[in-house]
Amino acid sequence: MKVSSEHRSEISTNGFTVVDGVYTDGEIRNLLAEIAKVDTNQPTFRKTEDLFAIRQFLKEVPGVVPGIFSDRLKFLIEELVGPGYFAVKSIYFDKPEKSNWFVAWHQDLTISVKEKSDTPGYGPWTVKQNQFAVQPPLSILEDNFTIRIHLDDTNTDNGALKVIPGSHLKKVYRPETINWDWEKEHICSVKAGGVMFMKPLLLHASNRTTNNNKRRVIHIEFSRIELPSLLNWSEKMAV
Repeated sequence: MKVSSEHRSEISTNGFTVVDGVYTDGEIRNLLAEIAKVDTNQPTFRKTEDLFAIRQFLKEVPGVVPGIFSDRLKFLIEELVGPGYFAVKSIYFDKPEKSNWFVAWHQDLTISVKEKSDTPGYGPWTVKQNQFAVQPPLSILEDNFTIRIHLDDTNTDNGALKVIPGSHLKKVYRPETINWDWEKEHICSVKAGGVMFMKPLLLHASNRTTNNNKRRVIHIEFSRIELPSLLNWSEKMAV
């Protein structure tokens, strides 16, 4: 695992970077073993033919926490984005071998909070599986970041994330306004054990699976900003 100034530059300029070899094959097997132990009949679990997902993943599967927050990951976070960050949202995605599920172009414009409280600068509100989400001030989204821990080799044939480099610098960028004469998409192929760092405002999407290979990803969002007194992060966890 090598971290360079190029990785930091890519996050700033492109809105994302990929670091290979953060987790070993054995560490991935241990994470998957912990996931296999859980009762999937919980309201935070979603099961369809195309998708298996666990929301509030770090709470629902606490056995993965020591393995995820290794010294290597802590070092990476400190080196690439800086000090003071804590986890605020976590999801486990499993795109099965025969999945025809895809995600359209979008930015991650909301944060997850424990309860709804009308607060200046925060809105609109949504609720999904009993979890409140709200669009915060742009300054929070600009400072936050996300990691995607890849548990399988991921490429264009099994739903790798595709992004528009630099789109995170354009504030709220509506997909219907994308100028494809100017913008170019990039496919983020990541080996198992690799970690993708990305900014929430980066426009991203993913295609259907076409090669019958699994694509399992742990998605964790981070912030270092304390919310106003009437709002609380739904999954705040120290790194």
